[in-house]
Amino acid sequence: MHRLIKADTLPAFLDWIKIRAIELEYLPSQHKLNIYKDGIRVGALRLPLHYNWEAETGKIWPKETNWILFMVRAGIAAVGYFENGSNISHNVYRAYMVRKKQGKSQIKYLKTKGKSRAGSRVRLGEAEVFFQEIHEKVTSYLRHHPVDMIGYSCSKTLWPFIFNAGTGIDKDDPRLYKIPLHVQHPTYETLLQVNETLQAATLEFEEELSDWFKDSGKPGLSPYPDDEDEQW
Repeated sequence: MHRLIKADTLPAFLDWIKIRAIELEYLPSQHKLNIYKDGIRVGALRLPLHYNWEAETGKIWPKETNWILFMVRAGIAAVGYFENGSNISHNVYRAYMVRKKQGKSQIKYLKTKGKSRAGSRVRLGEAEVFFQEIHEKVTSYLRHHPVDMIGYSCSKTLWPFIFNAGTGIDKDDPRLYKIPLHVQHPTYETLLQVNETLQAATLEFEEELSDWFKDSGKPGLSPYPDDEDEQW
């Protein structure tokens, strides 16, 4: 289960946690706190992108943060640069990459004889341009702006085309952050919706623990979709 916590209520929520002698473990790559009680993990708290966590003091505070968000599906992608939550620049890219009858991306057929056909060559050519445009835009943001985090959403099938040598997007970049939402159709509107959601915190816990976390609603929790991946 999930509950959305407004960023400005986080200090109160963490006070609620400390009163109950709960232990917290910070995971930098996910910008998330695992929540433990008596050595047992009882939940997790995904932090807002623009909030810092200090393990020594257990304090959290907002800071000016700049980030890139890019979301890719076969044939459509949205890329944006944000300064402290505000969208400064964005682009949406589209390409003819889907085989009409099968409804699947042409790049899944790279090792089949179908790539020799004219239609397949067109799709593969557009796919190459499509990914090149994404790489160039992300690289441009990284070159011209101070970027603290790089949020991405794409299927593992597309990883070799996104995180490959010479693209400017290093798969080992510590700023990379997997967007914890399922993005079905990455339009500009979706880009803004995802950005807004990532500026709140999300409390995750098992259904059998819902009563245990019930009182935590007092600091300002509101219902959040129960699906593991939010649909856009």
